[in-house]
Amino acid sequence: MQRAAEKLTGLEAVLSGMKSVVIGFSGGVDSTFLLKVALDVLGPKNVLAVTAYSATLALNELEATEALAHQLSAEHMVINADELAHPQFITNPPERCYHCKRLRFSMIDKIRRQRTFAVALDGTNADDEDDWRPGIKAAEELGVRSPLKEVGMTKDDIRELSNACGLPTWDKPCTPCLASRVPYGEVITEEKLKQIAEAESYLRELGLTELRVRHHGDIARIEVPSKDLIKVAAQAGTIAARIKALGFHFIALDLAGFKSGSLNVGIGK
Repeated sequence: MQRAAEKLTGLEAVLSGMKSVVIGFSGGVDSTFLLKVALDVLGPKNVLAVTAYSATLALNELEATEALAHQLSAEHMVINADELAHPQFITNPPERCYHCKRLRFSMIDKIRRQRTFAVALDGTNADDEDDWRPGIKAAEELGVRSPLKEVGMTKDDIRELSNACGLPTWDKPCTPCLASRVPYGEVITEEKLKQIAEAESYLRELGLTELRVRHHGDIARIEVPSKDLIKVAAQAGTIAARIKALGFHFIALDLAGFKSGSLNVGIGK
């Protein structure tokens, strides 16, 4: 805990020097912790949380994000980021996240300037540079700062500190945007995103927490941790029928288990 506590002291110092901030707020582990610390350091009047909503975010995630902002007594704004109107996004190149983040943070920075806040922030942490994250480049180009990364906070640090200060997100599974379930090069459509969202929502109703439903055309490929493979297999018939009803023809259970970012294999390496 000592090392994480030292990083927290550094984070508080960094935020204190910013005076006022707009935070890109997804309601995940990282941005929730960043919002909490910013509110503690700068006060509610100097912090604005902005959530970008589109078809790439499940509706229940937006509702949870709004509830979190209210719980933290943060001023919260929801903006419409219609990535599906942008060909550079829907064609789904490996740089898809760059185009998404460029759009979203351009909107957030416009709000920052209109409201005369000093700095725009995101929740990128020190671990994120180990994965394929082209969105980081977009944030840097727009002058968006990543204070968690700046002070070397890892995901484990953030979970530890979030738990210590009572944040309900401390053990929340990562929930990247629904577009990350569609293999690069395959066109992203609202229908595909809806199929993914409904399939994953159904699986969570069965008590599963960490999971992905990858969209391979007519095939839905389910990823769950190895410990949950037997649980899913035991309900194979029921699960297959329910997910087929969403428009898939075949339902596959990935025997390799759950792996966050599994569609990034070989990208950017």
